[in-house]
Amino acid sequence: MGIYLNPTNQNFYEAVNKEIYVDKSLLIHKIEYLRNKVNKYICVSRPRRFGKSTDANMLVAYYSMGCDSHDIFDSLKISQADGYLEHLNKHHVIHINMQDFLSKTHNIEKMILLLTKLIFREIKKTFCEVDYIDSSDIVQIIEDVYVETESRFIFIIDEWDCIFREYKQNKETQKQYLDFLRNLLKDKPYVELAYMTGILPIKKYGTHSALNMFEEISMIDSGLLAEFMGFTKDEVKELCIQYHVNYETMKEWYDGYYITDSILTFSPRSVVSSIVRKKFGNYWTSTETYEALQIYIDMNFDGLKDDVVKMLAGEHVYLNTNKFQNDMTTFKSKDDVLTLLIHLGYLGYNSSTQTCYIPNKEVTSSFIDSIEGSSWNATTKALLNSQALLEATWQKDEELVAKYIEEAHLDTSILTYNNENALSYTISIAYMNARNHYTVIREMPTGKGYADMIFIPKTDKPAMIIELKWNQDARTAITQIKEKNYPQVLEKYRDNLLIVGICYDKKTKKHTCIIEEMKKVH
Repeated sequence: MGIYLNPTNQNFYEAVNKEIYVDKSLLIHKIEYLRNKVNKYICVSRPRRFGKSTDANMLVAYYSMGCDSHDIFDSLKISQADGYLEHLNKHHVIHINMQDFLSKTHNIEKMILLLTKLIFREIKKTFCEVDYIDSSDIVQIIEDVYVETESRFIFIIDEWDCIFREYKQNKETQKQYLDFLRNLLKDKPYVELAYMTGILPIKKYGTHSALNMFEEISMIDSGLLAEFMGFTKDEVKELCIQYHVNYETMKEWYDGYYITDSILTFSPRSVVSSIVRKKFGNYWTSTETYEALQIYIDMNFDGLKDDVVKMLAGEHVYLNTNKFQNDMTTFKSKDDVLTLLIHLGYLGYNSSTQTCYIPNKEVTSSFIDSIEGSSWNATTKALLNSQALLEATWQKDEELVAKYIEEAHLDTSILTYNNENALSYTISIAYMNARNHYTVIREMPTGKGYADMIFIPKTDKPAMIIELKWNQDARTAITQIKEKNYPQVLEKYRDNLLIVGICYDKKTKKHTCIIEEMKKVH
């Protein structure tokens, strides 16, 4: 056994024996199918905290002949799959965490040299009878082993993209690194399987990739391994039952990554953290600071800020992901920035509609933190006023509500403010804090039309219906709520229900507000 060649199963053993472990071992069965029937080169990219390293350690523990993993896998789902024992601890595995080597050297030439030295030391002990031609060339070393012994290798490479994240501007270093990986892996008879993980998909140059032999699985296109990209609904429901946690609250905080038409995934690290700590919250900042997001949303591309405001308001935004160059510096449009944010996990992506969106409450709070620390001074003010606006609404202070909406209008003036839809974005941003107390639904069917905004309380706060009018008056909005009987959808809240009419006058450029308290007729 070694550290790099035929490692032990220690890392995966520790993961399985933690208090909370979700069995994803059927990934092994799927990888076996892919390498035999589809492609033996697989690159899986997904955000931090989504279990990439755990999966890599699982594959090492399963394939490596440097350990005996029966005691681990015999109790997992994979043990029931056909061919389970055929490959268990039967393969030569080379496991490389690229981040470890880069952190020790901070230089691409030194990194490759150190990697070669350490792997050769272990190869030489295992294949001591081989006549090695050049001990400084890792490709030649492995070719020598293959030629003399016919031994083949499974390569598990974690953090494959660290060069592109840490040396964002150094194109020459990136090219050297890609050349190294291509020479090591492409068209080599000694490769049984190459499985790479990272945050970014494989770097493109123009429309081509230096590693074009890889089957790429990402947050943009995850179909081949969809159920393994995060925790599924059923897996989280089981955890919530086991640990007596409210599933709907868990869903609100951490769900929302649209993997396929039928699969939505949760952020695994955040789910586990909330259960262990017995508290829902933003666990994103344990691995990412909000400044990392702030850098990207502050980029000066036409329409970027508009789209972020729309997504904060709950909208989905169309984008073209095809031109993204899979790095963190080549941005030619807002679509490139939004595509990167999908890969980083700050946005979800619906491939059916080609739209992106903010997936859940945890990520929303990261966006708000970033905007409050950014150059969006006006929008920041609207977000900071959100709680005061909510309290003014509860107090039925119509003038103060109109004042805060007025300020939010000015603060979100990056939007084309010329219709009720744009007005609704403003209202959604202004009432951002309401999401802590309400489930907010836009355009809710009521039987006689659609109510603009419905606020269904999670706590003892009053339910609310908000109707918006563009270039009319607030009384018209209140009349419409009553005439179309919108309150019927909130019948059980009729003892504690506010109806709110908000209007924007195009000539005076002023907002007005009327708030009434509805009472159930007994």
